[in-house]
Amino acid sequence: MIQQTILDRISQGETTVLGLGVSNLPLVDFLLARGARVTVRERRERGEIPQADALEAKGVRLITGEGYLDGAWGDVIFRSPGIRPDLPQITAACAAGACLTSEMELFFALTPATVIGVTGSDGKTTTTTLIYRLLEAEAQRSGSGARVWVGGNIGAPLLPHVEEMTVRDYAVVELSSFQLQTMRCSPQRAVMTNVTPNHLNWHIDMEEYVAAKSNICRHAPIRQFVANACDPVTLELARNSDVDVTLFTAKREHYDEVVPEYMRDRARALYLRDGIVFYGEPNRETPVLSVADILLPGVHNIENYMAAIAATWGLCSGDVITALARSFGGVEHRLEFVRELDGVRYYNGSIDSSPTRTAAALSALPGKPICICGGSDKQVSFAPLAQTLLDRAGGVVLTGETAKKIKAALLEHPRWDGSLRIEERPRFADAVEAARAMAVHGDIVILSPACASFDQFRNFAERGNTFKAIVNAWESSQ
Repeated sequence: MIQQTILDRISQGETTVLGLGVSNLPLVDFLLARGARVTVRERRERGEIPQADALEAKGVRLITGEGYLDGAWGDVIFRSPGIRPDLPQITAACAAGACLTSEMELFFALTPATVIGVTGSDGKTTTTTLIYRLLEAEAQRSGSGARVWVGGNIGAPLLPHVEEMTVRDYAVVELSSFQLQTMRCSPQRAVMTNVTPNHLNWHIDMEEYVAAKSNICRHAPIRQFVANACDPVTLELARNSDVDVTLFTAKREHYDEVVPEYMRDRARALYLRDGIVFYGEPNRETPVLSVADILLPGVHNIENYMAAIAATWGLCSGDVITALARSFGGVEHRLEFVRELDGVRYYNGSIDSSPTRTAAALSALPGKPICICGGSDKQVSFAPLAQTLLDRAGGVVLTGETAKKIKAALLEHPRWDGSLRIEERPRFADAVEAARAMAVHGDIVILSPACASFDQFRNFAERGNTFKAIVNAWESSQ
């Protein structure tokens, strides 16, 4: 229904692309190739858009600058994920008959591949990457001829490749709450790693954030939902789901401890006992993976493997799972070892953009690391981060827009006794230098900001690459 509605309107009416982000630029070419009449609305002034001349030469109408949302909209609106769908002009356009959709929703409607979608507040990039690598390794091992694609919130847009895909293929997509908010279709296999407060500078409240995330498992053609058994939000979504459910947790040891009795007619489970990950059913369990084989540190990464195994159960052999665990060193910017200098080890965790991610990173490292924190403000509470830093950090260097908020959370915490070393450095480069000065032989320094990067950087990758460049440029002081 969604597919036919969108395709009919694209071919017969006026199409608006709202925002020229990474995914919407190739979307414009995709639409033009199918005969669409395209208008692009972009907040930037025309002179700030490098592609402006080329777009107009292709027949695209540009509406730019402060009034980019004003005027008539046409039949189909493709929303960039970062633009709220309830802006008054968009609401009015939809009330007048426009169909609001997105590049990702169009991809879902058109691809013949099996789609495996991953969302969550933490761990989704690693879990998405693990699923992709498991399926790719299995396709190579078996010679099935299946191709495996990865995209969404990571990698390159997949829509331009949709006509290359076949029913044998798999598309593994990481999905943000921004992408999911207006989705009316779900992947065939959906994974939700967890849900904790995040992006509350953009979402109206936690309720809206949860509602956006839940679209990954609310619509056709979903057949399987993989959920964190110890997260109350994901467990409730699993309880209300009418498809097959697989629950995972590293905090329980048996099937009956993971799956509530009311779900045992349709639920499977992954759990950890005696250093072994088990796949459990009501009357049978299968050992799947030894924790000793997992190269990535931390309990959170054991759970990332559990989620990936659950999503690919029946598609990948045990040998493929073990081989990947023994060889996969992690996603760039996630607990990424940079170098050892003067007896101090430096790790890049720039992807840690929430307090729960920083908690997971610190719990995975030995001792009490020196942690560089701070960035742009997503309006989340820093009380949990203060608890984590007091428990697990040997020192803290605060930087960026949220530095004073994090410091206030530390000083106001009931356990604050003045023993944790704190430095403040507004500039990021100065913060990295301060962390080096604080460290002594045997210490670990980690960039784990617990915040987004947009106060000083375009994205977390630029922040992480800047950190690595600074650290790698140092010469030994010994």
